[in-house]
Amino acid sequence: MPDLQSAWLLEPHVRHFFIDFPMPLALLRQDGGIVALNTRFTESFDSACLESDAVQRLVRSPGEAWEPVSLVGQRGGVPARARALRAEDNVLLVLSVRSLEDAADPELGQLQQRLSQLEQLVATDRLTGVWNRAHLDRMIELELSRSNRYQHPLSLILLDIDHFKQVNDRFGHAAGDSVLRELVRVVQERIRGADMLFRWGGEEFVVMTPSTGYRSAAVVAEKIRAAVESHDFPAVGKVTVSQGVAECLPHESAGDCFKRVDASLYAAKNGGRNRVVVDRRGSSDEWARAGNASIIKLQWSESYECGEETIDSQHRRLFELANKLIEAAFDADHDRPAFNAALDALLAHVALHFAAEEAILGVKRYAQLEAHKRAHAGLLSRAARLKQKAAAGDVTLGELVEFVAHDVVARHLLTVDRDFFPLFAVPGAPVVSAS
Repeated sequence: MPDLQSAWLLEPHVRHFFIDFPMPLALLRQDGGIVALNTRFTESFDSACLESDAVQRLVRSPGEAWEPVSLVGQRGGVPARARALRAEDNVLLVLSVRSLEDAADPELGQLQQRLSQLEQLVATDRLTGVWNRAHLDRMIELELSRSNRYQHPLSLILLDIDHFKQVNDRFGHAAGDSVLRELVRVVQERIRGADMLFRWGGEEFVVMTPSTGYRSAAVVAEKIRAAVESHDFPAVGKVTVSQGVAECLPHESAGDCFKRVDASLYAAKNGGRNRVVVDRRGSSDEWARAGNASIIKLQWSESYECGEETIDSQHRRLFELANKLIEAAFDADHDRPAFNAALDALLAHVALHFAAEEAILGVKRYAQLEAHKRAHAGLLSRAARLKQKAAAGDVTLGELVEFVAHDVVARHLLTVDRDFFPLFAVPGAPVVSAS
């Protein structure tokens, strides 16, 4: 049997999971050479079958789909399906000789669960436990497609530990590995639930922030920078990070977006390190400049209702005022008073609604009320800054859309607020009106 000393198989729990997996597995080099075969594979197939053209095509182009292949087994030709997954520098070939769609078969249900565990194992960085670069390559394509389809911005934060080589040279590689794991913990405490953290390679990490423009992503990056700078890392003391931020442009490839965020990181390091540099271009501004109001008009749906009359009516009113503001923003240069009035009306309603919602949730003894209040306070703080910029004539349509459509509606009303919907799901529950 080929040597199991692949980097991906060094961890004992990974090696045992691989060897004992209930489906045939083959770990291959990117040129198709065999690194390791698990027990089920050696019991079922001749390793020479991995040289077939169908298998080699899969190895060259790993993907999500299962492909039909014909393999040579212990009893002759065996029709099967195969899927190739990236596993760090290698490719993991998963084979199935049974239908994985037969949900009625309990054994196959267990195989599906084990397959999901395998996929997560392959997608995880061995040292830090965060998502790895191969998983980033898959996710960025999915998120870019979603961004362009629904016209929601997507931003990337690329961060690099400053002078990390000196850490390794002075304290040793074990201490360096400890810094990487501790950094992950610090960063994960500063990013949001929808954000994803990946290890890009070495001491570089990527934070992917869906439905977020470069302005909000820059705020996240600055929180990370400040948190890392103030943190005491065991055995090494203080560490800093440099970060680049970029929002993907409409129909921009993942490679081109990474070139821009990498250039921003390079500028941060050349500018003295321990800083954030932002590429101030993005889809949100381009979509706004295109002047297509239908793109960013908010559409109310009954599915957004929680069942509490006051909250639902105020949410509907928020949509109305937000759309009036967006319409006024298109003509702000010609009718600044109307724009200011629309902005004042929306922000005043947001403040009124937050106070009323907190009062209602207080009566219902909502367990997450304090966290909900903090979320409201954060949005109100940003609203105040937005109003100051508008008074100075320095606010863009992209900023308004990002705050209203993404921060208030997509991230708060349609996500955070849904946590309290069960409070009003019981038939006959009392309706509490806010004065």
